[in-house]
Amino acid sequence: MVLSVFKTYRSSLILLLAILIGGIAGYAIGPDVAVLKPFGDLFLNLMFMIIVPLVFFSVASAIANMNEMKRLGKIMLGIAVVFVATAAVSAVLGFLGASLYNPLHNVDTSAIKELMGDSENTAEKMTLLNQLVSTFTVPDFVQLFSKEHILQLIVFAVIFGIATTMAGEKGQPMAKFLTSGQEVSMKVVKIVMYYAPIGLGCYFATVVGELGPKILQGYARAFILYLLIAIVYYFGFFTLYAWIAGGKAGIKLFWKNAAAPSITAIATCSSAASIPVNLDATKKMGVPLDIAETVIPLGANTHKDGSVIGGILKIVFLFSLFGKDMTSATSILSILGVAFLVGAVMGAIPGGGMIGEMLIITIYGFSPEVLPIIAVISTIIDAPATLLNSTGNTVTAMLVTRFTEGKDWINKIITTDKVA
Repeated sequence: MVLSVFKTYRSSLILLLAILIGGIAGYAIGPDVAVLKPFGDLFLNLMFMIIVPLVFFSVASAIANMNEMKRLGKIMLGIAVVFVATAAVSAVLGFLGASLYNPLHNVDTSAIKELMGDSENTAEKMTLLNQLVSTFTVPDFVQLFSKEHILQLIVFAVIFGIATTMAGEKGQPMAKFLTSGQEVSMKVVKIVMYYAPIGLGCYFATVVGELGPKILQGYARAFILYLLIAIVYYFGFFTLYAWIAGGKAGIKLFWKNAAAPSITAIATCSSAASIPVNLDATKKMGVPLDIAETVIPLGANTHKDGSVIGGILKIVFLFSLFGKDMTSATSILSILGVAFLVGAVMGAIPGGGMIGEMLIITIYGFSPEVLPIIAVISTIIDAPATLLNSTGNTVTAMLVTRFTEGKDWINKIITTDKVA
């Protein structure tokens, strides 16, 4: 029995052991452990190098090989419904948590406000339409070949896949090429993952070594609040989502395969770097390939429940700091809406929260000088936020499958032995 469990979770246990050793080393050595950072960066760079071709080939091939456009429409509708619903739940949970336990309650903020100076509405309001244009498109084709423009690449891949399907018989050679590219990209990922224990261990050691003092010196209450909300959401709501997707069997299937995506997310603090692991996990969960290869890359960029909760925390932090009203219905709806948008635009890479933070201070007209205040929050919650962002996409894929395939989807894959 023990041997069977070890065999099932061997890779995950090795990864977990590696980051535990790295975490202990980082805590014991402190900032000097940064000497190991290049070994961690090597792993991240190798993963990021494959992200662009992997995302393009995965999304485009999944759509190009669909026999009917009707199925694509159903999948996209399911994605939209599930993404919006789960993000709304996370926003409400985050706001309730911040309302019950405000990190700045009874805290003297006069020194911070004096340091920041005048924080009246000095920033120019962001034009929503311009933000949407830059979020989903780029002005030049070559800009698609960057991990910073993954969402725009996905939009192009979707259009390219649809065009391939519309080409009919003449598009079949391209569809085969896309499928081949997807398979080769996954093999490259498999090769890179052999280095994962070393890379993740070194990266996590560096993170702990650099963040330890900051967490101890300040923002501890914000971190604790976020951690409590993250635990509730991770164990409570992920279990609920898995149950909605497939009942008791869905819960068992999700938690059996959630370890590797969760560990990778915590260790890398990158939804983008976790895409390959998430794709493998959803395959083991029995999610159809076309759904997984659409949900996972798209979710890594537009579906970030952890970032939504983090956005709530940052906005509440600033509102409390500068005495803005948070009790009116208008303010509450505004906070929920902006946090929702923050979750959609934040980058799927370590430190990608800077985009969301700039969005917050621009929309609410805070002075740019307040950016460091919420940047610290973004840094200390990065690991648990990425856990919710990334691993949440795997259970989301199960929900989309339930929406697309019907309530008996999980029974079909169990009887045909398609799950791991």
